[in-house]
Amino acid sequence: MKKLTTPLFLSLCVLLSSCDAIVGIFKAGAAVGIFAVIVVIAVIIWVISLFRGRSN
Repeated sequence: MKKLTTPLFLSLCVLLSSCDAIVGIFKAGAAVGIFAVIVVIAVIIWVISLFRGRSN
């Protein structure tokens, strides 16, 4: 029984820690994605304001 328990325990430890790492990566990805969307919207607004300023 001990021969089965040790590999099972070690594999569970490895799998659970990798899930935590993936969660951290996705949280960082979501934050970077939100920031990128805000930057793109700001650049679009800036470009539109440049074109409107030239027409006057």
